[in-house]
Amino acid sequence: MAEIYVNEGESLDSALRRFKRKVQQQDIIKEVKRHSYYMKPGEKKRLKQALARKRSRKKMRRSHGD
Repeated sequence: MAEIYVNEGESLDSALRRFKRKVQQQDIIKEVKRHSYYMKPGEKKRLKQALARKRSRKKMRRSHGD
């Protein structure tokens, strides 16, 4: 759970920016979206494989670019 404390004299805008940054760093939004609806086990597996293929293609592009 993301938690920040507003410092003395700190504007609400800067505190909100810090909070948003912390939420992004902890991948809370991704987790919420992932749990927002039920996904069948086969669907999860396909998604996981697709992400793995995407990562491997990205690695291949990087290694050939040297």
